[in-house]
Amino acid sequence: MAITTYAELQSSIANWLNRDDLTAVIPDFISLAGKQIERELRHFKMINRATATIDSRYSQLPSDWLETVRFHITSGTTYRLELISLDDMVEYRQNNSNTSGTPRFYAHVGDSVEIYPSPDGSYDTEMMYYQSIPALSDSNTSNWVLELAPDAYLYGALLQAAPYLADDARSQVWGGLYSGAVNSLQSSSDQSKYSGSGIRMRVTSY
Repeated sequence: MAITTYAELQSSIANWLNRDDLTAVIPDFISLAGKQIERELRHFKMINRATATIDSRYSQLPSDWLETVRFHITSGTTYRLELISLDDMVEYRQNNSNTSGTPRFYAHVGDSVEIYPSPDGSYDTEMMYYQSIPALSDSNTSNWVLELAPDAYLYGALLQAAPYLADDARSQVWGGLYSGAVNSLQSSSDQSKYSGSGIRMRVTSY
């Protein structure tokens, strides 16, 4: 059967497991599979753009943020902020008397970013980041992963079902099929991002 909706995915999982008594837990298998896919996949369709104005040391990350791709100041001349570690951030603040000025660096602190120097005014910013994958549910019956790779969801959910059913014999099979589906989806994303133009090597002089 075609798997294009949340309901069809649930039915297919029940059919593959040859069980009709898992209605209450199949949504859990799907949810767990979705979170595993989200942790392992970095597809170009996950890249989102957010704009904000920063005027303080800390700024909140987008609610669906997973991983930063790049962070730019767009006020006046556009330039890229450099990502540094929290240890480096502490050293910058300890070793420099002037801790406010034009932002140059940022570090991730929980659900926020810390800016250094702390902005001496209001600066417009743009963040490109990987966003979370919309979870499947009765109200959100499809998403782009289900459209492009229903096998990733199917095998991922079956893999999550194996411990619940104490089905160790098939977990290795489900795991291999799941990995193949996710790797294929990642490969197609990589090919799409780099198709159409050559990649030039940049040589740094010392």
